Amino acid sequence: MLEKGALYVVGTPIGNLGDFSPRAQAVLGEADFIAAEDTRVTRGLLTHFDIHKPLISYFEHNKVDKGERIMARLQAGETCALVSDAGMPAISDPGETLVASCAQRGIPVYVVPGPTAVISALAISGLPTGRFTFEGFLSVNKRSRREHLQAVEREERTMVFYEAPHKLRKTLIDFAKVFGEDRPIAVVRELTKLHEEVWRTTLGEAAAHYREHEPRGEYVLVVGGAEPESVQEPQAGPEEALALARERMEEGLSASEAAKEAAKATGLRKGEIYKLLMEDEG
Repeated sequence: MLEKGALYVVGTPIGNLGDFSPRAQAVLGEADFIAAEDTRVTRGLLTHFDIHKPLISYFEHNKVDKGERIMARLQAGETCALVSDAGMPAISDPGETLVASCAQRGIPVYVVPGPTAVISALAISGLPTGRFTFEGFLSVNKRSRREHLQAVEREERTMVFYEAPHKLRKTLIDFAKVFGEDRPIAVVRELTKLHEEVWRTTLGEAAAHYREHEPRGEYVLVVGGAEPESVQEPQAGPEEALALARERMEEGLSASEAAKEAAKATGLRKGEIYKLLMEDEG
């Protein structure tokens, strides 16, 4: 039995209908109504499993209006099952807003786990999985896109992106420019479907390949993280750094500026050199 007045976040197959769990089927069959990203897609899924429930559309461009309607029905005691077209709702998906609204208003939210493309692609990528970051879709806005990529340029964890076929070429070119052509990538296509494919290559090779070949299907891009930046070893000891700082002060620099110049030249910390200068003057 489902709890009345609760939202159930239900994972649905990302391709293969055999991945639809018995619990997910049961929850959709027991809920008072189902909130779906695209009611046509969800109706096809429900028909296949002989589930008959009222549907309400809930997607990016109507989430404010429809979200309030759903919230009113939940507060009246109805039970809602939230689904997306494929995978886990609320992950790079407008369901995130509905779940947040429930949390703010004290409405119970339960999860019915199911397939998700980000974890599935990561698992077969062949890249490190111990630490990763999910970056979702890149913005089509040039400024937002540039800022997003600049923010993760030196990210050392494995990164996972979603991308549509018509934007794949531009994204791979941008990746190669920002991350470097030698950075490893797993191009994962059509997960769990007939033409599922994982191609482990480099950003440069991937960008070159898709300049010549038409992208087809839905893509998950798993990009290797940046190499850790090496820590600069001190090139001189404290005495040499202090002597250099004194020289710079004799040339007219302040103690702070002299310590900064000595730090650049020796690899020692500016604060350490400044402290030595202060002790020396004292």
